[in-house]
Amino acid sequence: MKKLKALVGNSQRLDGGAMFGNVPRALWSQWFEPDNSNCISLACRCLLIQEDQRNILLETGIGAFFAPKLKQRFGVVERHHVLLQSLADVGLTDKDIDIVILSHLHFDHAGGLLSAWEEGVEPELLFPNAKYLLSKKAWERAQNPHLRDRASFIPILNQLLQQSNRLQFIEERTSVLLGKDYYFHYSDGHTPGMMLTEIALPQGPLIFAADLIPGTAWVHLPMTMGYDRAPEQLINEKKLLLDDLLKRKGRLFYTHDPLVAMSNIDIDEKGRFTAVNLRQTC
Repeated sequence: MKKLKALVGNSQRLDGGAMFGNVPRALWSQWFEPDNSNCISLACRCLLIQEDQRNILLETGIGAFFAPKLKQRFGVVERHHVLLQSLADVGLTDKDIDIVILSHLHFDHAGGLLSAWEEGVEPELLFPNAKYLLSKKAWERAQNPHLRDRASFIPILNQLLQQSNRLQFIEERTSVLLGKDYYFHYSDGHTPGMMLTEIALPQGPLIFAADLIPGTAWVHLPMTMGYDRAPEQLINEKKLLLDDLLKRKGRLFYTHDPLVAMSNIDIDEKGRFTAVNLRQTC
């Protein structure tokens, strides 16, 4: 028996143009209202799966580890570690999490592994009783990033994960630790080795879409982000995933959509993929 809960982490305000790549502002501003700095509101949403004997967390959001200057630069809104409060709201602490699954190690998906910033205090690795699952390819990228995405990773986090002796690399489609109800899809278009977790549920599969499809607006195939390393490859990967998900009547879970946590997928009258049955929670 699985109980799913969408948990919010620290939110961000990022440049809308960067989030929509080559899509003109006249179009994307119909879906996201930019402020005077051209920034739009984004969530950093995580997925909690509670089973009979364990708690599994998919990603940890951006957290609150940035020093004030970098916090402002990267648009982090709240000062406190919002995910820890979200866990407390469902009666848990980070110590109650048994497994953390990470799609990749960009700071807006993994920064919540670190304690909140305090002046003169080194960050600590949270979730002390959890095993951390990550694709080997994503780890290799985090250890040896390209100049283009080097700022997206957190060197101290890499060190702490390695020192924990609880980091497990995934190279296959399944994990003995997780069992048969979990399956991995891989994508390289956003960053090498990004791992998308599929959860088998009675009502059909649910895929944690990470940065392949960060929100409902990006379900439309041509929509990509300026942060994507290979947009054309990402579009191809997205089409394969959505074709398969549509056939199996599955759903997507969104990390960055400020309003929608989950949806089904359909094809509209023009033959385009679209998000339907939008839900704000699980």
